[in-house]
Amino acid sequence: MFAVMKTGGKQYKVQAGDILRVEKLAADAGETVQFNDILMLGGDSVTVGAPLVSGAAVQAEVVDQIKADKVINFVKRRRKHSSQRTKGHRQKLTLVRVTEILASGADKSGVKAAIGAGSAPKSAAPAAAPAAAGDDLTQITGVGPAAAKKLNEAGINTYADLAAVNPDTFEAAKVKPEWVEQAKTLA
Repeated sequence: MFAVMKTGGKQYKVQAGDILRVEKLAADAGETVQFNDILMLGGDSVTVGAPLVSGAAVQAEVVDQIKADKVINFVKRRRKHSSQRTKGHRQKLTLVRVTEILASGADKSGVKAAIGAGSAPKSAAPAAAPAAAGDDLTQITGVGPAAAKKLNEAGINTYADLAAVNPDTFEAAKVKPEWVEQAKTLA
């Protein structure tokens, strides 16, 4: 059985026992990781995903963190008094050994997903924080993050609070009459 998986912006055709050099993963040597982006499964019958095969995964053991061969970029400009420059680069890679190809049940395997070293999983906590504090005052035209912070420090956290403000007499922060009108419609 073989699988075509995607990781690090590249596609790999793998079988159990294969050793791959993939883009750096956030895992230590000896750990087991799981690649969930499976584009195709093959063997007795072929399964092609649209775009991914649901429930399929490739499990692999991290062998080592390595660097690729050095790539030299040499630039020379001909003629008298010209310049030349040499730059080198060694890409960081992870060496993995494919241990198992799962056609289904990958979500229940309990193995941590293979995540690149540069990316981190996104959480929903920052999006929920402004909603818990009150309304998002930056939705009002002309109110940016700095003005919203000043309004929050002055005790104005919701559209109703801003709608109740008299812009002529309010001294804690500069409030424009247009903001009050927009807050009345949003409240």
